[in-house]
Amino acid sequence: MFETLEMAPPDAILGLAEAFRNDQNPDKINLSVGVYKNSDGVTPILECVKAAEQKLLAEETQKSYLAIDGSPLYTQQVKQLLFGDSIDLDRVATVQAPGGTGALRVASEFLHKRAGLQRIWCSTPTWANHVNIFQAAGLEVDWYPYLDDDRRGLDFAAMEAKLAEIPAGDIICLHACCHNPSGVDPSLEQWQRIAEIAQQQQLVVLLDFAYQGFGGGLQEDAACLAPLANSGCDLLICNSFSKNFGLYSERVGSLTMVASSADAAAAALSHAKSTVRANYSNPPKHGAAVVTTILEDAQLRTQWEQELTDMRQRISDMRQRFVQVMQEKNDAHDFSAITRQRGMFSFSGLSKLQVDRLRSDYSIYIVGSGRINVAGITENNIERLCDAILEVL
Repeated sequence: MFETLEMAPPDAILGLAEAFRNDQNPDKINLSVGVYKNSDGVTPILECVKAAEQKLLAEETQKSYLAIDGSPLYTQQVKQLLFGDSIDLDRVATVQAPGGTGALRVASEFLHKRAGLQRIWCSTPTWANHVNIFQAAGLEVDWYPYLDDDRRGLDFAAMEAKLAEIPAGDIICLHACCHNPSGVDPSLEQWQRIAEIAQQQQLVVLLDFAYQGFGGGLQEDAACLAPLANSGCDLLICNSFSKNFGLYSERVGSLTMVASSADAAAAALSHAKSTVRANYSNPPKHGAAVVTTILEDAQLRTQWEQELTDMRQRISDMRQRFVQVMQEKNDAHDFSAITRQRGMFSFSGLSKLQVDRLRSDYSIYIVGSGRINVAGITENNIERLCDAILEVL
């Protein structure tokens, strides 16, 4: 059987990471994979994470299986972090998942196989892996417009008009903040309008929330949740702690479902647990224990929030610095929109041909769409990066 198989194409993003590792150029720059890097170009382990792990090492007594839906202490902390006291948490059900990707897969299978839904609508563009996940779960994928003509800002009029045409019972996939790949987010007023449309059209909202704290702050980035949760529409939230805790390899995430009542939430939880059981049975423990330890300890939580603020500020500084350097080099192209976008990603405006030339001639790795990971820019590589971009432009 294996002899009959042809090679599968490499992943559009992770394949670039492999090519980057094999590149022998000592001055290579990786702006493709979405991981945070500090000013030295290193993805750090947060100090609060190290302290939490030391505490777990001293106090942990067993490595038994978690429940199907994960640690109850963890899921309670997730609810609090998402909603605070903005809604009644009795109508909220959460299952721990292996990363945001695992949460998206569980949500997709739940919606298709348990709720009988058939189609999900994604923004043009969206995270490259969304389509793979949704189609693998059996959902049909369709599209709504998102960016304006130059792909630097939000075309909300076009987005609003399309959402208002989507048939009842369909799913819409939205990015809570730090839209991947563009970094362009709706305003709070626009989120309120989205919630109104979702309720009027009887749409199911699937919210991808991978970057809480990387946009404007923990509470600011969660501001879209209350309008959606209080609108009466069915809401599922897939969140990840890969970025804001730096726990990429630990695969820590969760699926949270907001229902109209406590009984409805309990029913949804039972079906989500059945979906989990048929996938990976129960989630991994360590990463979730780290998150729980930090969120439950006042001193560690304060330390985490400061480290998160530092990461967010560094990315913002690099956005400003990139635009400044390009202006100093008298570039005719206007990159100022990058300073108005949020999170790790931005569209550079580079064509696929220009991206290919950056990789082949300068060992600078950018996704084919022109999406750049701003967190990969440092003071040590920004001059070389800007010079190379000017050459290909």
